[in-house]
Amino acid sequence: MKDFFSKINIDWILFLSTLPPLALGLVTMSSFTDSGHLFSRQLIWIGISFALFFGLSFVDFRFLRKTWVSVSLFAVSCGVLLTLFSIGHVSRGAQSWFNFGAFSVEPAELIKLFLIIILSKYFSRRHIEIANIRHIIVSGVYAFLIFGLVLVQPDFGSAVIIFFIWFGMILVSGISKKHVFLMALVGVLAFAGLWNFGFKEYQKNRILNFIHPLADIHGTGYNAYQSTVAVGSGELWGKGVGYGTQSRLKFLPEYETDFIFAAFAEEWGFAGVALLFIFFAIIVWRIIRSAMSGATNFEILYGAGIAIFFIVHIAVNVGMNIQLLPVTGTTLPFLSYGGTHLLTEFIGLGILMGMRRYGRVAHKDATKNEFIGPA
Repeated sequence: MKDFFSKINIDWILFLSTLPPLALGLVTMSSFTDSGHLFSRQLIWIGISFALFFGLSFVDFRFLRKTWVSVSLFAVSCGVLLTLFSIGHVSRGAQSWFNFGAFSVEPAELIKLFLIIILSKYFSRRHIEIANIRHIIVSGVYAFLIFGLVLVQPDFGSAVIIFFIWFGMILVSGISKKHVFLMALVGVLAFAGLWNFGFKEYQKNRILNFIHPLADIHGTGYNAYQSTVAVGSGELWGKGVGYGTQSRLKFLPEYETDFIFAAFAEEWGFAGVALLFIFFAIIVWRIIRSAMSGATNFEILYGAGIAIFFIVHIAVNVGMNIQLLPVTGTTLPFLSYGGTHLLTEFIGLGILMGMRRYGRVAHKDATKNEFIGPA
């Protein structure tokens, strides 16, 4: 048994830190619904996610460095997203799901993980030349094609996450300050173009409601307003599990997915939110720690991409729940109900654990052979 656990090489602090948020999500879910439907289904997804996490920790992921893998993942991503337009299931106004009867799958979640692998491969061999704007443009083309296919579903929340994954990985790859300024300018121009030609009317209304929160609280601003009320009513210690009136009385919409943070904050208060953020911080810290022991730049960049994935998801979800950001329909890691995003999170972490198996031993030699030699 001792040999078995030594071969796994799991970061147990990271894994154990995911358990409290998962438990808090289950408790919050069960507190505002009379049936155990959501609770039992989420337990099944958690069990499958754990199995994938531990299974992937045994895999040697050095094959992901190969060019054909990145090309294949990019082709599959574009192909799957295009297929959605013909056979995808429409839910909440977005054609973002494949419906298999008993369960549905949202491909955009897994494609975020594919993009991290693609960008890790691209930047791992070009980190010395990142000052050349050509590599920013080429990587941007990869990300923009996926971003565009997700945006037209329309799934603005996932598209925002995809953009920030690309932008975050650009930053950790060593982009120059003048290029950051140039990208900010391009971003402003792109937003202006999307506002005039890309955004749906309800997406524009969400942004306008963010600028003027009280302009239409009974209409398009209802969700954000009720979420803010729920968070504020939790005060210091919360109302207690099962006593969150905003969610239990159905004033708060999507209280099991997009706005579960507001439902949680109402019941657990500032103290509970602080505890939740501590566990999130530990998770991100352990991801970065694992990334820094990567065998090559590919593993390091992959770990950085996974950290960015979680940071952006947390920041966007919490931000829209407290009206610091427009409502975008983004889940909160480990708390929100749903199988696809939970599987994606643990698959991403499982791949990182698999990389740990050869990271510490191979780090110096592999880095020298793969990067210093060709340079």
